[in-house]
Amino acid sequence: MNLLRKLLFPFAILYAFITSLRNFLYDKGILKSHSFAIPVIAVGNLSVGGTGKTPQIEYLIRLLSPNYKVATLSRGYKRKSSGFILAGNNASAEILGDEPFQYHKKFPDIQVAVDADRKNGIERLLNQRNKPDIILLDDAFQHRRVKAGFYILLTSYGDLFSDDFVLPVGNLRESSIGGRRANIIVVTKCQADITNDEQGIIKVKLKRALDCRDDKSVEIFFSTVAYDDKVYNETESRSVSEVKATSKLLLAGIAKPKPFFDYLQSGTDEILQYPDHHHFSESEISGIKNKAGDKIIITTEKDFVRLKAKILKKQLFYLPIKSELVSNQEAFDQTILNYVGTRKGNR
Repeated sequence: MNLLRKLLFPFAILYAFITSLRNFLYDKGILKSHSFAIPVIAVGNLSVGGTGKTPQIEYLIRLLSPNYKVATLSRGYKRKSSGFILAGNNASAEILGDEPFQYHKKFPDIQVAVDADRKNGIERLLNQRNKPDIILLDDAFQHRRVKAGFYILLTSYGDLFSDDFVLPVGNLRESSIGGRRANIIVVTKCQADITNDEQGIIKVKLKRALDCRDDKSVEIFFSTVAYDDKVYNETESRSVSEVKATSKLLLAGIAKPKPFFDYLQSGTDEILQYPDHHHFSESEISGIKNKAGDKIIITTEKDFVRLKAKILKKQLFYLPIKSELVSNQEAFDQTILNYVGTRKGNR
């Protein structure tokens, strides 16, 4: 592995130069960023792979939707459609992509849109008669063509951007210095009992990677993944304690499924793991059914939206998750609400 890293290092330096040059051109206004007159909150990360963007977007929806008309805008990764689409009655995971379809099904009172061109997507949302008060941009930290008014940067507890390097040697999409654009950093997937001392050590590491000398330059929070105590399908629910004692098939097509498997697994379970955002072929569905037999199948919420039309409804369940702040939730919420409440958008 060390030899491979040495061989790839020149390409990583080139990649870092190109992304840094791009950021410099946007920072200096040579490449144009477009801002909008309503609050726009971008959630993203510096690294490839799962950092918990979907639970974080859902947290913001729960926080803001009681008092504001909220819209989410995603690119719709791996969807089988193109251009701008606003979710409606005919929405599906194939049309919207996994996460947007999940938002649409869980939060029917918000607007869910997809467009690879975020500028066009925002303009289309704002040209509606029923335009939103707030737009949440999903996975848009590197989308510099739109200048959001507020940036939330996510980094996983077990894979901090301060310990990583740019592609292809590491997993960073850009140098860690790019994290300076963030208003808030959330360290995701922490243990719920992470100590204040450990939080302090991580804060120092992250700020050192950002070359931040001012303790007030960026706020850093810590969150954990909270698993539901029940699994669900469209007709029933079962307690996790019950399904842990049941022989079952666990299935996941997400970036880092180990915590999901660990939470539910017992000794006699079958486990199937697929790549993130995997589209299941007919032969794979047939193989899943054969492997499961008459056992129940438990999957993630993202996989459920792609599988529910292909597997018996009574057999397939999903486990919901939520993002929860380990501490300082009130301060986090108030920071978001203060930004939105100013109604100054990105100006």
